[in-house]
Amino acid sequence: MQTDASADHPFDAIRALIAQMPTASAKAVAAVRARDAQLTKPPGALGRLEEIVEWLAAWQDRAEPTLDRPTVVVFAANHGVVAQGVSPYPASVTAQMLKNFSSGGAAVNQICAVNGAGLKVFELALNLPTKDITEAPAMEARECAATLAYGMEAIAGGADLLALGEMGIGNTTIAAAIYHALYGGEAEDWVGRGTGLNDEGLKRKADAVRRAIALHKDDLDDPFEVLRRLGGREVAAMAGAILAARMERTPVLLDGYVVCAAAAILHALDPATLDHCLAGHVSAEGAHAKVLEKLGKKPLLDLGMRLGEGSGAALAIGVVKAALACHQDMATFASAGVDDKDP
Repeated sequence: MQTDASADHPFDAIRALIAQMPTASAKAVAAVRARDAQLTKPPGALGRLEEIVEWLAAWQDRAEPTLDRPTVVVFAANHGVVAQGVSPYPASVTAQMLKNFSSGGAAVNQICAVNGAGLKVFELALNLPTKDITEAPAMEARECAATLAYGMEAIAGGADLLALGEMGIGNTTIAAAIYHALYGGEAEDWVGRGTGLNDEGLKRKADAVRRAIALHKDDLDDPFEVLRRLGGREVAAMAGAILAARMERTPVLLDGYVVCAAAAILHALDPATLDHCLAGHVSAEGAHAKVLEKLGKKPLLDLGMRLGEGSGAALAIGVVKAALACHQDMATFASAGVDDKDP
């Protein structure tokens, strides 16, 4: 999928893609509902599991949806705003955690293994953090557009379900700034403790978000400007991945607080950009529940998690697999010799 990040208006190619997004397949949904009506259960008895299968069918455009290649994709980046004391951990932890992913030692590795999901991790110039958003725009426009394009290319490979995750010390500050820019309120409404901030650290984090918004406030009307001024490379790449998945008819499971910052940028451009996405879980970090309300997403899981790494979305793959297994493998009333309800 090609985008021209070097044009005079770097985001025009992305806007053009949004204007040509495919829509849900009503025909595939009708086929799923017809089979569901024959399964050995009362109508609607499996609740959201039935809706999940319809969602898979609608966006894969398949009357018989598949889950042969669920894939978790994690994007990692570093952030200049870490200099403001917004995290108890140094930026070096980002690269160290990537080594942990590679050696199979992270939580998301274990969850992917249990759920039969592939895991891909992409490093986004860790040795060159984005600029400190309290002092300057995080990225130049062309850099941001190029990172969006990279996120589109990074998901190539034929996944039939995409779960998104991230890794980056300081990126909950970035996410909070994006939410504050998009949704208003006070900085304190959006910040959380991230990787374990104490009270003083939480005050520094809120202050950094407040100063960033004050610096950039005259340029935040365009969601792409919100992204490039306040965002990180992993946020831009995830926004690109969400859009590319839409173009390729791949359903998406969103992870937590930071992943949803990428989703929020797209939602601000056009709410329909997230129609192919489900929220894998609601995070205990910051105001994620409030963000999901803004995005119109009801989470599949609520387990008090706040790890990142795509862990909540990866865990939700198991729920999606169970939903599809029930739909595909349950007997029908006819095949099981069970009487259907009276007409």
